[in-house]
Amino acid sequence: MPKNNNIIGVFDSGLGGLSVFKHFLKDLPQYNYIYLGDTARVPYGGKSREVIYQYTKEAVDFLFAQGANLIIIACNTSSAEALRKIQQEYLPKKYPGKNVLGVVRPLAEAAANNKNLKRVGVIGTKATVNSEVYPTEIKKLNAKIKVYQKSAPLLVPLVEEGWAHKPEAKNILRHYLNPLKEKNLDALILGCTHYPFLLSEAKKIMGPKCLVPDTGKIVAQSLKNYLSRHPELGLSPTKKPNHRFYTTDNPKPFKKLAERFLGQKIKQISQIEL
Repeated sequence: MPKNNNIIGVFDSGLGGLSVFKHFLKDLPQYNYIYLGDTARVPYGGKSREVIYQYTKEAVDFLFAQGANLIIIACNTSSAEALRKIQQEYLPKKYPGKNVLGVVRPLAEAAANNKNLKRVGVIGTKATVNSEVYPTEIKKLNAKIKVYQKSAPLLVPLVEEGWAHKPEAKNILRHYLNPLKEKNLDALILGCTHYPFLLSEAKKIMGPKCLVPDTGKIVAQSLKNYLSRHPELGLSPTKKPNHRFYTTDNPKPFKKLAERFLGQKIKQISQIEL
């Protein structure tokens, strides 16, 4: 294990967080990372707030126990339903001085700060959409933007099964996006970290006039800015960065899909219980 707890933890309900982690490796490659995918209990999107909070808390405990000094919840559902409570109640009691960040705020800021956007669409899990976190966060920053939402519950299981590029997945994505396309959107936020696996198809469906940003790129830039502002965390680049992967289910399918998506070999993925 790298010394001095110089580690960034990345957590998702499954494979989705790899769409963010891929950009961490590209833009901040010299850091030590631990990635945890709770593949045994994916998807989170249809579960209650209490259950999502419990699962997220268990993941936070595991990553801090492994030496993480900062955790990125690379899961919109957990960011929407659990992050605030973890930041305000759990961390001060159990992990004072440590922090957990989510993915919703960076995406909301990117939308609110873009002066060309007046009509923004969001697709997400049922839990994320029902939480109203995106309309709330965007309107806090820019009250003039109209936000339209659509839940897309079938997309996470399709991505987890490695079906992202199959015709069935494309047809289901089109089914979810067509009602939003009719709203003449200026931008579409992929409000689930699994959805960038379908980024190119989403861009095709929405057409050239609708901006569909790569959410991982936005979150990576936000992390870069955060690290530069918080040297007290003791997180610094290292010459020989260490990357560890953990999953709560069979590591073999996870490894296969993760290697394909990240474009690199993964030495080892360990199966753990939360």
